[in-house]
Amino acid sequence: METIQESAQSLKQAWENLKESEPQLRIRDAAAKLGVTEAQLLATGIGANVIRLTDNFTEQLEEFPKLGRVMSLTRSEGCVLEHKGPFQKIEMHQAGPHKIATVIGPIEQRVFFAGWKFGFAVTTETPRGTMKSLQYFDKAGEAVMKVYLQDKSNPEAYEELVKNNSAADQSADLELEAFPTPEYTSREELDFEGFSKDWETMKDTHDFFGMLRKYKLNRQDAVKWIDDKWAYEIDRLSARKIVETAAETKLPIMIFAGNKGNIQIHQGKVQTVRQMGDWLNVLDPDFNMHLNENVVDKAYVVHKSTEDGLVSAVELFDKEGEMVAQFFGLRKPGLPQKPEWKTLVDSL
Repeated sequence: METIQESAQSLKQAWENLKESEPQLRIRDAAAKLGVTEAQLLATGIGANVIRLTDNFTEQLEEFPKLGRVMSLTRSEGCVLEHKGPFQKIEMHQAGPHKIATVIGPIEQRVFFAGWKFGFAVTTETPRGTMKSLQYFDKAGEAVMKVYLQDKSNPEAYEELVKNNSAADQSADLELEAFPTPEYTSREELDFEGFSKDWETMKDTHDFFGMLRKYKLNRQDAVKWIDDKWAYEIDRLSARKIVETAAETKLPIMIFAGNKGNIQIHQGKVQTVRQMGDWLNVLDPDFNMHLNENVVDKAYVVHKSTEDGLVSAVELFDKEGEMVAQFFGLRKPGLPQKPEWKTLVDSL
């Protein structure tokens, strides 16, 4: 039987072989091909170009503003959001036994530390030079957030953070565990009258999560089962029209994408939209979106009532019913959504 060291070594070798035959292959796709998680594959570099970090993730995040201008990347199964800028303002909140963080500024995030398990500092040699990053993963080995240093970052702050947070255990052995499969209410069991009434009387878009919990509902089932007045299915490729129209008319929008550990949010205008095969891309100087339309199985228009009037979103789901991305018109609390956004949503 192979030891942990030997199995890490043979996995590393298999990855090297794969890189030789497919040099453009990203680590996430390489892991899928090799039948392991991205965290396991990355851990094979411990002792060479990878340092395992401690699990005091809240303290590490609070150090991020010192890094200066960085690129922060968060992804769902089918959508990657990348923002360049500093981590400006970070607020920690206690949510039951776990902490969550609100990141506000050029990089906008909602961080759920209950989903964090592994952290690594990674040095990668690329054709453009040496790239340094901090990469975090959940207990199932899926990436939750990656932060890459840029030309104007503070490398000393990065080295200090890594030095102060290097784990005593630098083994490549990761104890992974699957997330439990949630149990949801069926259409037959659902108190539809109560559910409809609660939807209709929402005061705030955030009330939606409480409602899903109250009725034990899967999000996609909720939008599928509610009356057409509140949600209805549209063409699964509707994101194209949204970003193209937003770019043409300079309409500021919000894009949400994320995973169990982090949601990243784009707020503002989009300029350069490029379709490349199955990928719908926004390629702006400080913001990139890469949406894999192949992963999008269903799209819905979803309306919620709030004290500021109707708030409308377009929500994309994958084949498993997981959220791929959400699109909103940019608005501030206390103000109604822009009529131009509502017109765009209604045109879908």
